[in-house]
Amino acid sequence: MDSKAPADNARKDLRPIKRFVTTHTPEGTTTFSNALSEDAPFQTLPDNVDFALCYATDQFPVNLNDETDIDTYRHYTENLPGITLPTGTVLRVVDIPPGAISPMHRTISLDYGVVLEGEIDLILDSGEKRVMKRGDISVQRGTNHAWKNRSEESWARMLYVLQPATSLRVAGQELHDNSMHTIPGYEEEGGKN
Repeated sequence: MDSKAPADNARKDLRPIKRFVTTHTPEGTTTFSNALSEDAPFQTLPDNVDFALCYATDQFPVNLNDETDIDTYRHYTENLPGITLPTGTVLRVVDIPPGAISPMHRTISLDYGVVLEGEIDLILDSGEKRVMKRGDISVQRGTNHAWKNRSEESWARMLYVLQPATSLRVAGQELHDNSMHTIPGYEEEGGKN
């Protein structure tokens, strides 16, 4: 399956997501931008999970002048980043098929995850897990983990905000990103985009 195939919302029991981007007119009035589609750009990955890169930045603080941030995001829609970006933020929605489990993976980042629909198991490589219900939040701090949709019948939906972190040392060893097998767009050398 093409890693950039548009998602087929008809196969899911989830409603399509709308994204509303605000801006200013040349006169300074606030308005909604028409620079981007309001439809979240879902793509189906080879494992049947749907990813939507809803926004991404490549610097902090973000430059909002002259739609610089919007141009950056457009670049990433054509040149998919890995799970995280080394100098910016990622806003992603993930639709998880019934019963699906992600590969165990780690990113060197601080990730906020929110369950929007369904119930998800957050599984750590230690064997510990937590059941996350709609509205529950995870704060992922560079740990090896996996996600599982607890339902065998319904899709689940998660929203993630990811930001890069400094190198992480635990028990005297530097931990590394091992997520290159989980999402197209990840460059083989160092996970940088």
